[in-house]
Amino acid sequence: MRTGRPKAELTLSDEERAQLASFARSRSLPVALSMRARIVLSSADGEDNKSIAQRLELTKQTVGKWRARFIERRIAGLYDDIRPGKPRTIGDERVAHLVKTTLHTKPDDGSTHWSVRSVAAETGISKTSVARYFQMFGLQPHRSEGFKLSNDPFFIEKLRDVVGLYLSPPDNALVH
Repeated sequence: MRTGRPKAELTLSDEERAQLASFARSRSLPVALSMRARIVLSSADGEDNKSIAQRLELTKQTVGKWRARFIERRIAGLYDDIRPGKPRTIGDERVAHLVKTTLHTKPDDGSTHWSVRSVAAETGISKTSVARYFQMFGLQPHRSEGFKLSNDPFFIEKLRDVVGLYLSPPDNALVH
């Protein structure tokens, strides 16, 4: 005899089952995502929350949470929600100015290329942030042999679009 609230039925399509099985076996995905996939697969096979929790060494509440999230949002529900954080302090215009300065000008001190420190001093953006943007956009002005300037007149607009998607992806999007 069952006690407690009745659970909503959890059924999987063949495609969902295959994707969840892949998640559960994966060694490259985050461990938490693999665990959530195991929870959903076990629930779909009819195992109750208590036995899943005992077998996977989790709490019943954790199992219930991910089961309910899957029923509500399907596979997208297994990913962590975006958490609020400190708002950006460097706007798109300043980032565009940083990139334009790096790509299309030379330092006033007679140097052949920009360094993180010299661009930081020129743009008023911290050295740490400049280094992060250089890495994010693959900017390497110190590599004169392999460094190419973009001749695309819409480069900055395209850059803004890409950065905007990266910093604020659409719901349920995977950003790597």
